[in-house]
Amino acid sequence: MKAVVIRGYGPAEVLQYEDVEQPQIKPDQLLIKIHASSVNGIDWKIRKGMMKFITGNKFPKILGFDLAGEVVEVGSGVTRFKPGDSVYGSTNFPGGAYAEYAAVPENLVALKPTNLSYEEAATVPLVALTALQALRNQGNIQSGQAVLINGASGGVGSFAVQIAKALGAEVTGVCSTKNLDLVKSLGADRVIDYKQQDFTQDTAKYDIIFDAVGKRSLSATKKVLKPKGIYVTTLPSPEVLVQAALTALLPGQKAKLVFEKANAEDLDYLKKLIEAGKIRTVIDRTYPLQELAAAHAYSESERAVGKIAIAIAN
Repeated sequence: MKAVVIRGYGPAEVLQYEDVEQPQIKPDQLLIKIHASSVNGIDWKIRKGMMKFITGNKFPKILGFDLAGEVVEVGSGVTRFKPGDSVYGSTNFPGGAYAEYAAVPENLVALKPTNLSYEEAATVPLVALTALQALRNQGNIQSGQAVLINGASGGVGSFAVQIAKALGAEVTGVCSTKNLDLVKSLGADRVIDYKQQDFTQDTAKYDIIFDAVGKRSLSATKKVLKPKGIYVTTLPSPEVLVQAALTALLPGQKAKLVFEKANAEDLDYLKKLIEAGKIRTVIDRTYPLQELAAAHAYSESERAVGKIAIAIAN
C-alpha cells in the first residue's frame, strides 16, 4: 500500500510517499481502507521530534491520527462493525492514518455522519473530541453559562464555539479580523478581534475560558473569570501544570488541561450533533496524500482557518 513515512525527525521534507506493507489486524481491530485524513498540530510536533520523549527513536513511522474510510476486514473479537461500514475516528498514538489502510481498535471509531463526505468527516475526530472534552469534562459546561473561546477560528476553536452553543452556553469567540464573520456564522453570540482588543481587559466575566490555542494562562485571565470560573487550555506549559495542581486543592478559580481521549462513545455523540445540523466542519484546504509535506508546512504557519484535509485516493 502507499503511505507517507518518516525515517527520522525533522522538517516537512522528511515525509516520504512510498510503498509499505499493509497492516495485519488483531482480534479487536478493524482494517480500514482510508479515504481521507487531516493534519493536526500534534502530527508535525511529533514529526519535528518535539515529543520524542514519548515517541522514541524507532523508525520508520507513519503519522496521522484522524481518518475516515471503509471497513474491509474485522477481527474475531469485533462486535460493532462489519465490512462495508463507513466509519470515522482515530488511530492509536503516535498515528498511522497517512496511509491507504490502517489497523484500528474498534473502540476508537464510530459510524461516519451520513451528511459528511469522507474528507469532511476526517477533519472532525481529534479537534472536536478535544473541544468536547475540554468544555464538558474539564469545564463542566452548563446551559446559560458565559463561555469564551480563544482561537475560535482554528481547528479546535471552531468546533468549541459550536459545541458550546449546542450545550446552551452564551459564547464569545476571539479571533483575528479576517475571521470575525466566520466565527459569527458558527454561532458565536459575540466576537472579539484580538488585533483590536485584549479580551483579558474586557468588562465581561466568564464561567469558562477555553484557550484552544494555548496562548494565555490562568494568571493572565483571572480578571475576566468569575470567582468559580474555570480556565481550560490545550498546552501543558510548566506554568499551567503548576496552576492546575495548586487550584485543584483550593476553592475558587481553577486551571485545567485537556488531553484528548479518543473513544467511540464521544464520536457517536458528535455524529448526532453533526447529523442534527448543530455542528459543521470548516476546511481551509485539501491536499492529496502525496503533497502531505506542503500540508504540514501550511499547518505549521498557523494561518489555517478550521482544518486541513488530506485526500487519499485508493
